[in-house]
Amino acid sequence: MPKNPAPAPASTTTDRYDDADTYDGYETAEYEDDDYEEKPVVEHLVEDDRFGELTVRLDIGLGEVTVEGESVPRVELRRAEGTEAEDHIPVGTRDGSRLTLTVDGEEVVLDPAKGRLSRHSYRVDVRHAGHAWRLVPDSIPGSRLLRDEQHIGDFSSDGDGHVLVEWREDAEPEPLDAALGYALAAAFGTGAQPWWMLAIEMVGDMTPG
Repeated sequence: MPKNPAPAPASTTTDRYDDADTYDGYETAEYEDDDYEEKPVVEHLVEDDRFGELTVRLDIGLGEVTVEGESVPRVELRRAEGTEAEDHIPVGTRDGSRLTLTVDGEEVVLDPAKGRLSRHSYRVDVRHAGHAWRLVPDSIPGSRLLRDEQHIGDFSSDGDGHVLVEWREDAEPEPLDAALGYALAAAFGTGAQPWWMLAIEMVGDMTPG
C-alpha cells in the first residue's frame, strides 16, 4: 500500500469524525455488542498551496470518498452497495464496474487497473470533458498525477485518508486536477513496490521454512 512522497510545504491536516463517532454514540447498544466492528470514517482538512482549504472525507465502511472546497469542484467516488470490500484498498475495490465517480454531480469515466506485479498496473484513469487524467505509482510511497500526459503533481497517501501533494513548479494545475488527485489518492492509496521486490516476496512466500 502506498506510502509518502516529499511532503507538501505548508500543508496541514486536521482529523474530524461524524456524529456516529462521538462519545455519545459509544453508549448505545450497537457499540456495546462485542461482535460489532465499526469501519472508520475520517475527515481531513487540508491547506493546499494552490487551492486553499479542502476537505477530504473517507468512509471505509461504505466505500465513499468526498473532496470539496471553495476553490474546487465537489468530487465523489462511491463503491456500489453489496460489493465485497478488500481491506487493502481504502475504497474497497478496484473493479471499475462497482465504482461511480462524479464531478459536481455529473458522472465521469473511471477506469482503475487491476493491480498486479508492475507499478503501471496500479494506475487509475479518469476521462471527462475531453481530458484524461492518470494517477500512477512512480515510487514505493508516491504516485504522479498526469493530465493529458503532462506531469502536474506528486501525491502520497497511506490509505488512511491523509493525502499530501507537491505541485510541480513548471505546471499550472487547475481546480479539477486537485479535486480528482486528492480523491483518487484517498480512494486507492499511492505508490507501489517495483516488480522485482514483489517477485522476491512471492518466491520467499513459496519457499518452505
